[in-house]
Amino acid sequence: MPEPRSGRRRPLSRRAVLAAAAVGLSTALTASLSACSSSGDVSSGGVTLTFSWWGNDDRAARTKKAVELFEKEHPGVTVRTSNADFGSYMQKLATQAAGGGIPDVAQLDYRQISQYAGGGALLPLGDALADGTIRTSEMDEEFVRTGLYEGEQYALPMGRGITGYAYDSAVYEKAGIPTPRPDWTWEEWARANRRITDLGLESPDGRTVVGANDNGVNEDIFEDWLRSRGGKLYRSQTELGFTEDDLTEFWTFCDKLRDEGVVAEAEDTSQANTTELSPMGRGLAAADFTWDAPFPGYTALLGDQVHFAPVPTADGRQGAYFKPSMLLGVGAGSEHPKEAAALVDFLLNDERAGDVLGFTRSTPPNRGIAARVARTLEGAEKEIYEYAQRMEKYGLDAPPPAPPRGDVAIQTAFKRAYHRVMYDLASPRAAAREFIDEAERELRS
Repeated sequence: MPEPRSGRRRPLSRRAVLAAAAVGLSTALTASLSACSSSGDVSSGGVTLTFSWWGNDDRAARTKKAVELFEKEHPGVTVRTSNADFGSYMQKLATQAAGGGIPDVAQLDYRQISQYAGGGALLPLGDALADGTIRTSEMDEEFVRTGLYEGEQYALPMGRGITGYAYDSAVYEKAGIPTPRPDWTWEEWARANRRITDLGLESPDGRTVVGANDNGVNEDIFEDWLRSRGGKLYRSQTELGFTEDDLTEFWTFCDKLRDEGVVAEAEDTSQANTTELSPMGRGLAAADFTWDAPFPGYTALLGDQVHFAPVPTADGRQGAYFKPSMLLGVGAGSEHPKEAAALVDFLLNDERAGDVLGFTRSTPPNRGIAARVARTLEGAEKEIYEYAQRMEKYGLDAPPPAPPRGDVAIQTAFKRAYHRVMYDLASPRAAAREFIDEAERELRS
């Protein structure tokens, strides 16, 4: 493990600072986060850590229980916890980073690693790994490397996620479509959408049920599609890994299926920002691209006939990969980095914490804990664990490095550009050209 280079503290970009400052003006956000709970009072003469994350009520309750176990294991250490919904959390963390201090321990999205590590907001963890304060021996080395930035470890994965399709097996059976295999192709996926649409099933609003959601709006699907052809989303922290022709081909494929009427209409895709509002959630489609962690929401909403299918391939090569559903990092300004690192290790490697946290952040990266907790899983959670095991045996390429600092803006631009295609405001090639120009500017800034 490379030794951390001490004293390197690059400022956040002007764009990040301005964005965070704008967020700081939101009194609603301030009010929502000031209501976050604490796991205990500050004890006089002891060490107090702050730990924040995003997630639902179940994740919050389980995380607080795990923190209480840590406090019992470490007398004199108090952990003040806070959590919020994803959007509010991301804005608050940006404000804190721009102001010079994120919490002692913070839950991070994969897309944030380069931004916060490069901006000096995160503490390099090389020393904690070297002296055994944080252990990674039970984790896959390639997966641990997802928390690297410029050769240094700044974060550790807290969950191992993978993409797939939630699909209605009853509709697939009615259409005569075999259970999707890990080697099924994009062409087979397209034919399945046509066969489902040809059934003429009626949706709740009277329209015909189509095969799936429109892939073109989702950068994650494009990345899987690229990787199935041996490509990549980024070549480096400053370069895209694909061409205008690559993106034009992908968006042309998606555009054609929508024109045929076998995937979701533009209006339905535009409002699909939750499971309930997705084309499948509204009964308009038989399948939706999703990640494993939110998949149980589909079965809860639609029933046990909904299962998880692999992402299609190009001639059998899988483009899906194991991605950190979220990571843990230590704030660069922490006054107690040793205790903060110990909390990170406890959450990742302690069996008691693993039993409490379960699969609330997808599959635990510690293999022993994952296998231990998996014995208690049922229903949809058991299915996604077994799905991950099956995909691992099939063979997946190593996960890519953490995305560049401009990736969040690029993801937004990707969706915006395809909306122009969906509403016939631009051809796939024109939209691809516009998007690449914008993405390259973002990477250079």
